[in-house]
Amino acid sequence: MAVSNNITACVNFLALVCAIPVVATGIWFASKQGEECARVARWPVAIIGGLLLLVALAGFVGAYWNRQGLLAAYLFAMAALITLLLALLVFAFAVTRGSGAYPAPGRGYDDYRLEGYSTWLRDHVAGDRRHWEGIRACLAASDTCRKLAQESVFFITPEQFYQSHLTPLQSGCCKPPTVCGYTYVSPTVWMNPANPSADADCAMWGNDPSQLCYECSSCKAGMLGTLREQWRKANIALVIATVSLIFFYIIGCSAFKNAQTEDLFRRYKWRN
Repeated sequence: MAVSNNITACVNFLALVCAIPVVATGIWFASKQGEECARVARWPVAIIGGLLLLVALAGFVGAYWNRQGLLAAYLFAMAALITLLLALLVFAFAVTRGSGAYPAPGRGYDDYRLEGYSTWLRDHVAGDRRHWEGIRACLAASDTCRKLAQESVFFITPEQFYQSHLTPLQSGCCKPPTVCGYTYVSPTVWMNPANPSADADCAMWGNDPSQLCYECSSCKAGMLGTLREQWRKANIALVIATVSLIFFYIIGCSAFKNAQTEDLFRRYKWRN
């Protein structure tokens, strides 16, 4: 029985260690979303990770000092939290399944369209006009496009810029859509569109640093692209942590069951 309790304590300690990356991922996810201009469901991961940490700590204490009631509560609570974490992962994969990125002909970067993203993601970021006004003001005040403008010294020819890598926000908000056919002057200055009616965003573009393409659908799509990239990175860490937690939880259940069986056998031998 002591061996089983020691195994359970070790397993719970490993589960405790696995809960730490979940907390760290949640905090990173909450602080990094949308260049801090848009945040969607930012705290659930951190909250679940914190609860996992507390529950795993309780399980370790219960196993180390042989508190069977605390261990039973730990197993029940851990099962519930792992279920919640799995549900959150399924939801995250579902809402980030689609991508609004599409190749721009002759360019090293992608352009972005709202239609490629899930309805839920579109509604919660770009669906509310007042909500987007706040995001737009934040983007205009940020250095997202300002940094790109400062990098113009590295682009001696337009072709060098065309073959550069742009983030979703830079591509969607700091330049007009490629289909409009604007003539490149600098990363944030474009003139004389060849196809002004090719896309509704063509008329939204302005060389004023406070305007650029912040009102464009492509800018909203670029914001969704940024959120999607960050959710995908968080999902990788969460999948690894969840699989590890499930593995340790199964071992912990087995060790706990063995300890219970050995306890019953010991009592039976003592009575006889």
